[in-house]
Amino acid sequence: MTSTLVTGISELVTCDPTLGDGSPLGIVHKAALVIEDERVAWVGEALHAPATDTQTDLEGRAVIPGFVDSHTHLVFAGERSAEWESRMAGAPYTGGGIATTVAATRAASFEKLRAHTQSLVEQMRAQGTTTIEIKSGYGLDVVHEVLILEVARDFTRETTFLGAHVIPAEYAGDREGYVDLVCGEMLQTCAPFARWIDVFCDTGAFDEAETRRILSAGRGAGLGVRLHGNQLEHGPGVRLAVEFAAASVDHCNHLSDEDVEALAASDVVATLLPGADFSTRAAYANGRRLLDAGVTVAIATDCNPGSAYITSMPLCIALAVREMGLTPAEALYAATRGGARALHREDVGRLSVGAYADLAALDAPSYLHLAYRPGSQLVSQSWRRGTPG
Repeated sequence: MTSTLVTGISELVTCDPTLGDGSPLGIVHKAALVIEDERVAWVGEALHAPATDTQTDLEGRAVIPGFVDSHTHLVFAGERSAEWESRMAGAPYTGGGIATTVAATRAASFEKLRAHTQSLVEQMRAQGTTTIEIKSGYGLDVVHEVLILEVARDFTRETTFLGAHVIPAEYAGDREGYVDLVCGEMLQTCAPFARWIDVFCDTGAFDEAETRRILSAGRGAGLGVRLHGNQLEHGPGVRLAVEFAAASVDHCNHLSDEDVEALAASDVVATLLPGADFSTRAAYANGRRLLDAGVTVAIATDCNPGSAYITSMPLCIALAVREMGLTPAEALYAATRGGARALHREDVGRLSVGAYADLAALDAPSYLHLAYRPGSQLVSQSWRRGTPG
């Protein structure tokens, strides 16, 4: 077993409050860490670092945990820039453009989908993301939903079956028939390739009864529960997420006081998607309200071709600080440890003993530069499982 000392760290964000300054970020100054067998084996001040086989000097850079992007739709074909242009001119976002992506994705080969997904994953990695969740939902038939999940499995263990994204055109007159398909053959075929099930429970997608039926079927098939909810208007999404003890309910733009109270009393993570709010010209979700109530918050990119063609977690952090009321510390925590909690993971999103050595080195002395310098390429190098690149 080879041990590596990573030293020359001006500021190490561990996201472990038992370390360093005792804050939620657990900051250690003039720090070092030791990597053994893909995991963090030691953390502390460089002055007290143990002997190791090899050493890497980061020359005064800040180090943060690799970002955990817990909500993406990376496997797709085509693009929807014309739709985006119309929204910038004032057209509302309705989710109807998903059908355009479904048609393009169904027409694409496995090889084409995989190559495009790899390109997006590489963009994310270059910006510090080391753990990614990927949803299906652009196939909406048995063959293509499985194909999407097979592509996704090449890049992550965090794969989500989202056959209940919208009703496809061929079932426009038979909603019940499509829900039967999702709960039956499609779920049975897709479940071996997925860890999670998700439903878009909102206006123009799936209603409360349909969502409850689909989530029940997914849970019965052994999948964990996630949910798109309360994005376009107030609805039952949060209530259902709490009822099903979901790992996360995502978007959360339209919440009642009862929704916030229910989230605060539960273990459900509220995942905010500032890139989607930016790209749809929606009112930003109120992150401050959620945090003040004691809700666990995550931030994710929602990378997809229609409502958030964004691969940058640093940009989402900056938007969360500027538009959602989070402090820079809260936004970074939400993009790392918060994202890990939205995936029920304790081995990522932190840099303390036992966690995977997933980290990003910044060309800056402090994590504050992530929100302070939006649009800058601050990540000089990301490491995944202890390996740079």
